[in-house]
Amino acid sequence: MSEKIKFEIEYVIQSSPQLLYQYLVTPSGLSEWFADNVNSRGEKYIFIWDGAEEEAKLLKRKSDEFVRFSWTEGDDDTYFEMKIIVDEITKDVSLFITDFADEDEVDEAKMLWENQVSDLKQVLGSK
Repeated sequence: MSEKIKFEIEYVIQSSPQLLYQYLVTPSGLSEWFADNVNSRGEKYIFIWDGAEEEAKLLKRKSDEFVRFSWTEGDDDTYFEMKIIVDEITKDVSLFITDFADEDEVDEAKMLWENQVSDLKQVLGSK
């Protein structure tokens, strides 16, 4: 199995950290922008796209700051994390994404995040 490459992207989101966090951690929030539907039972989250299910485990979370998931398929130690960063001076809110992809799929993965975060901004009424 090839080594996955870690990548990070940042998006400015016009939202309060508290509201944004609800869209990152709750099944109802995630299903509005990240997947077609999301179910959770404890630490286990089921993400559904076009009828296909992917299972992830909630590894860590800190209220209004970040959430980290790990896909249960595959035996590597990769994860995806969505972190809320507030600029201390301007108070601008950014969503900082950390994810992993195969070397030849990094650009595709970034484009996927770009589309999903665009949906998130639309749901939040952010530009």
